[in-house]
Amino acid sequence: MMSSQQLFPRRVFGFPIVRSAGSDYSIPQVDLSAEAADIEPLVTIDDSKPYLGHPDSILCKTGEILTFYPAGHGRGAVLGRVSADGGRTWRALENTPKSWERSRETPTVYRLEFTDAQKPDQMILISANSDWPGDQGPGGFNCSLSSDEGKTWSEFETFYDKNSSHPVVPIVAMSALTRLKENGRFVDKWMGIFHDKRFVNYKTILTFDENGRMHWSTPAPYFAAHRTIEKGSKMCEVEMLRSKGGQGDELCLITRSQTKKVNSLISFSQDEGKTWSAPCELPAALNGERHKAEWTKDGRLFITFRSIERSPEKNRLHREKGHEKRGWYSEGWIAWVGSYDDLKQGREGQYRMKIAHTYLDDQGGPNIVANGDTGYCGNVVLEDGTIFTCTYGRFGDTCMDEKGQKTLRTYIASRRIDLSLTDRLAGVSR
Repeated sequence: MMSSQQLFPRRVFGFPIVRSAGSDYSIPQVDLSAEAADIEPLVTIDDSKPYLGHPDSILCKTGEILTFYPAGHGRGAVLGRVSADGGRTWRALENTPKSWERSRETPTVYRLEFTDAQKPDQMILISANSDWPGDQGPGGFNCSLSSDEGKTWSEFETFYDKNSSHPVVPIVAMSALTRLKENGRFVDKWMGIFHDKRFVNYKTILTFDENGRMHWSTPAPYFAAHRTIEKGSKMCEVEMLRSKGGQGDELCLITRSQTKKVNSLISFSQDEGKTWSAPCELPAALNGERHKAEWTKDGRLFITFRSIERSPEKNRLHREKGHEKRGWYSEGWIAWVGSYDDLKQGREGQYRMKIAHTYLDDQGGPNIVANGDTGYCGNVVLEDGTIFTCTYGRFGDTCMDEKGQKTLRTYIASRRIDLSLTDRLAGVSR
């Protein structure tokens, strides 16, 4: 793995950036878009509008899966769907809060477990009040709670808007929400993270008072010690996971590098996110955007992301029409399978899989080059070990846009994955 010392700042057109040479991955990539007979089919969750995007999902104790997404690109009313059969069929989530209609950013959803075993879990849905070009929002972030496994939800409560004493304008809040430990034991505190338009990455701690009301600590930068690389790579949309199946004492973060001049970065914390190791580049096999990680039943990691391919050799062979000189292309909706130790040691992992093809305008069928407008995923691991994953993208269906022109529809779709099958297809023995 490239050391942090090898990520060096340069100045191009007067702006500090971080650069490294792109490379290719060498592990196998299983192509599930081939739709082999023993691969479960792609399932449409919602294609009711010309553009639906950026889902997140959560598993209920009842076994149901809830999936939430905006009615648009990032901003738009929060919509919900429910599956009672492991993601094979879906119905609309009804009686959602009125305030969800004013959502301005991709929703994220998490389970909150408490130290008091008699206290029921809660679910929390979070949505940032981001600014958009020509459309300035109120700032802060919105939170909605459910105490009945997603059947009903509270109206949005807003924190740290532009009228508050500590205003923030988050992007993708919360890209991760991690339960914290004190003295080696889990406590009822959760660290949420987001970034802003300056690519400053913030943390804020969620707690509840004796009356059950939410409190979020004043958002504070958590990566300031590594600001040169944070700013130079335009670090954002960070995923955070805990070691040892989510029970360990080390935290790991994986970043999106928006400049695409350097791979995604990885960093570790052994003090519950108070300090972080100098970030290092991830191998090309994990380079991408909006990583979402889940621990599998057999102790491995399943990480989805939007692929970003920076290898100069590959970019000479495979280019997106109209973007031939930008130095990268996407292979679309990708998942990585490997171990936590692979992340620690900078190894490539076991294999990747292309979950489905997302189409560019000029494509009549699956291709190596894919539409990169995909990859924000909702992932859950079902009781039997089956992995459910969903995302948004252009999967080949067409519709009429607002101007009456025929276009590819962008919608929410999912796939159920049996790792024993993909292991076999990748030639991996367990």
